Amino acid sequence: MAAEQFNPAEAGDGMEVPVVFTGLQRFERHTVIRQTSFYISGTIEQASYYNELFYALRSASETDLIYLHLNTTGGDFDTGLQIINNMQASAARVVTVLEARAYSMGAFILLAGDEMVVHENCQLLFHSYSGNFSGKGNEQQAQALAVANWFAKFMERICQPFLHAREVSAILKGTDLWMDSDEIRRRMQKLQRACGPAVVAGRRHAPAAPSIPAAALVAADSAS
Repeated sequence: MAAEQFNPAEAGDGMEVPVVFTGLQRFERHTVIRQTSFYISGTIEQASYYNELFYALRSASETDLIYLHLNTTGGDFDTGLQIINNMQASAARVVTVLEARAYSMGAFILLAGDEMVVHENCQLLFHSYSGNFSGKGNEQQAQALAVANWFAKFMERICQPFLHAREVSAILKGTDLWMDSDEIRRRMQKLQRACGPAVVAGRRHAPAAPSIPAAALVAADSAS
C-alpha cells in the first residue's frame, strides 16, 4: 500500500489534503551515437592533409565517439599540435588506439585522448624536438630560448602524470624514453589505483590543466 504524505500548502479550510506517493518516474532521452575512425599512419605530414579530421573533431557533438588509430613515427610538429588542440576542444569522446608504434609526436597524440586502447607488442618513443634557426646570432639565441620554454610547458601539460616530472626533465635534456605495451598498461593501472576511475581528462572544464588520458584502459580485442 502506498504511503500517504501530507502537504499543508494544499490544505483548504484548515484541512490537510493527502498526497499519494506513486513511486519514481523514469525519463528517457534517445540519442544517436555516431562513431568515426581515423587512421594516422606513417609520417605526420603538413596540416592541410588533415582538414577532414580537424573538421570532424570541431563539429562533433557530445554523443559522438571518435577513434584515432595510431601507427606513426611522428613528423610535422605543428600538424600534431593542431591535432591535439582540436582533440582537446572537441565535444566528442576521443579514443586513441595504439596499433603498432607511436613515436615522437605520435606519442603526444596518444596521451591527449580521453581514453587509450593499447594493442599487444606496441611501442612509444618520447624525445625532445629538433629544428633549425636562422637570423642574427642574438635572434637565434632568443628563438632557441623561447622554443625550449614553450616545449617544456607543452610536455608538462600533455605527458604528466603519465610521465614523472623527472622523466620529462630528462627528455628535455636529450634522453630518449622508450616503452612497450606492458609498461604503458602498468603506468595506466598505477594511475587508476592512485586517482580512481574519475581521472578522466578535464580538458573541456579546465583547459589549462594537464591533459590526462582516461583511466579506463581496455584490452585491444575490445577496440572497435
